[in-house]
Amino acid sequence: MKFISNLIPLEEALAKIDENQKLMDTEKIHVRDSQGRVLAHSISSYHNSPPFDKSAMDGYAVIAEDTFGASNNVIKELKIIDRIGAGDFSQKTLSNGEAIVIATGAPIPEGANAVLMKEFTYEDGDNLEIHSQVTPGENISPKAEDIAKGDEILGENVLIRPQEMGLIASAGHNEVEVYKKPRVKLLITGNELVEPSPELDKAKIINSNQFTIAALIRSAGAIVDIDHGADDFEAVKEAIDKASKEYDVVITTGGTAISKGDVVIEAVEELGEVLFHGVAMRPGKPVGAGIVNGTQVFMLSGQPVAAMGQFDIVARHYIFKMQGIDYSHKVIKRISQAKIPSSLGRTDYIRAVADDNGVHHVLNRGSGIIRSMVEANCYIIIDENHEGIEKGDEVDLIFFNDMAWPTL
Repeated sequence: MKFISNLIPLEEALAKIDENQKLMDTEKIHVRDSQGRVLAHSISSYHNSPPFDKSAMDGYAVIAEDTFGASNNVIKELKIIDRIGAGDFSQKTLSNGEAIVIATGAPIPEGANAVLMKEFTYEDGDNLEIHSQVTPGENISPKAEDIAKGDEILGENVLIRPQEMGLIASAGHNEVEVYKKPRVKLLITGNELVEPSPELDKAKIINSNQFTIAALIRSAGAIVDIDHGADDFEAVKEAIDKASKEYDVVITTGGTAISKGDVVIEAVEELGEVLFHGVAMRPGKPVGAGIVNGTQVFMLSGQPVAAMGQFDIVARHYIFKMQGIDYSHKVIKRISQAKIPSSLGRTDYIRAVADDNGVHHVLNRGSGIIRSMVEANCYIIIDENHEGIEKGDEVDLIFFNDMAWPTL
C-alpha cells in the first residue's frame, strides 16, 4: 500500500474512527475501588439519607418555644432528662421545660423540634442554663434531606469522583457496575531502538516511545502492555494479529511512512482494513488507523513528538469513549504573543507555553525533538482554513493536563 498522497482532513479521519467506536463490557467492583471509573447504569437509593431527623451539631434537643427570649441578659433554665451519644437514641419524649443532651448525627428525640448549641449553655448536673434562643427546625438535618428512598441519585456514564463515592455509599450500595478499563497492546517497531543506557552503539536510538506513549495510554484510563519488535513484515504481522485477538486496542509506533522497512501499514492491510493512512495535520501526518479481527488499531509515527501528538489528537478520544466518557478537547482562548505561520488545508497543533496573560509557541518544533514537549504545556490549534495567526490574535489551545483522564 502506498502512502496516501492526498491527505484526508483531520475531521474526516476522526469520523472514520467514530464509525468503528466500541464500548467496553462492564464489571462490578467495590465502591472503595471506584474512584475514576464510569458508571455503566443509573443508581437509585435504597435508603433515605439521613434516615431520620438528626442533630446537625453537639448540643441539646429542646422545644424551641422554651428558649424564646433567652439571651446573655435573660437566662432561662431547663431540666436534662436524658443523654444521647452518636449511634444511640432516646426512648423518652420531651416535654416543656426539658432538654436532652445530643451528639452530632444522633436522632432527634420525640417532642423536640430544635437543637441548641452547647456554646450557649451552662450545665450543672441535670440543670441547664440557656443563654440563647433557637427557632423550630434550627440545627436539625431533616429526614431525606440529601436523598429520598427510591430516588435516582446518579445516571449512567457518570464519572465517579470522591463525592460520588460518598453518595453511592449513602444510598446503600457497596458495589457499582462500571465499564472495564480497556487493555491496550503497545507494539514498538524499529531495528534501531535500544533500551536507555549511558553507552549507545552507532546507528542506534533509545526507545523513548515505550515510556511516553505508554504513559499517555494510562492517562486515558487504560491498561497497557508493551512489546518491542524488529522491522520484519512477518513478525510485525504476527504480533498485530495476536494482539488484536487478546486486547481491546492495538497501538503501534514506527513503520507508517513509505521508506524501506516501514511495514506496519502493509501488515494491517493484509490482516484486515486500513481506515486511513495520512492525515492533513502537523505534526504527525503519517498516522494510520485500521481494523484487525474487529479490534481498533492505531498506527503512530516512530518520531516521538509526532507519536505523542497523534495519540492525543487521534487515539485518545476513542479510548475515553470506550469507557463511557464522550470526550472532547477542552479548548481555551488565549492571546498569541507572536506570529505563527501555517498552511491552508492542514490542521496544526503547535507546541506552546500559556499562562493567564497569553501564549507563545515553542520555537524548536521538529517531530523528533522531545525537549520541545517538555518546554510546552499546551497545543495551539490552527484550523485547516487558516494560513496562520498574527501577534495579538485570539487563539484556541488545549492544555496537556486537561487531556488526562479525570480522577478527582
